[in-house]
Amino acid sequence: MTRIFAIRTFLLGAFALALSACGINSVPAAEENAKAKWADVEAQFQRRANLIPNLEQIVMSSAEQERQTLNEVIEARASATRPEIQLDEGDLNDPAKMQQYQQAQNQLGGALSRLLVSVERYPELRSQDNFGRFMTQLEGTENRIAVAIRDYNEAVRQYNTTIRTFPDTIGANIIHGAEPLVPYEAVSEGAETAPQLDMRSDAEAN
Repeated sequence: MTRIFAIRTFLLGAFALALSACGINSVPAAEENAKAKWADVEAQFQRRANLIPNLEQIVMSSAEQERQTLNEVIEARASATRPEIQLDEGDLNDPAKMQQYQQAQNQLGGALSRLLVSVERYPELRSQDNFGRFMTQLEGTENRIAVAIRDYNEAVRQYNTTIRTFPDTIGANIIHGAEPLVPYEAVSEGAETAPQLDMRSDAEAN
């Protein structure tokens, strides 16, 4: 009886190991990791969007000539934060929805970059403490965005490799019906990078 129990235990262990090797656990684990990394990407983009009202107040009070460029930033922010633009976890394998989200974020990034470059013409604005604080927050946020995107893309690479690699592909296709996730790719190079501004006064620059 003890021998039969030992054999049965061995067979159950071997069966569980075989199932594990076929992607029963590794596929959903890799998918959940990618989804968690995507949540970080969204959080950092939201952090950037939350900074825009502060910039709006700064520019409105000091650089009236840049109202049109500021309006472009405000409109791009509104577009990038629309509920229909946001991605659910189930949308991460939809290239069209991912592209729509990317385009909205890149549009905001581009408008924001144009406005900040135009601020170069206003030394009195650059010298304000609140503008300096804003730039520090923005640069930190842009760095976080870059890191979050890098981590998400690495998680997507690992997941997509898992569901295509034997023996995990067995469980991925037969049990989970897994589909490849879409990496985040900037539509234009450098779209998610804040411009480097010269914060010195004109006198110091000369």
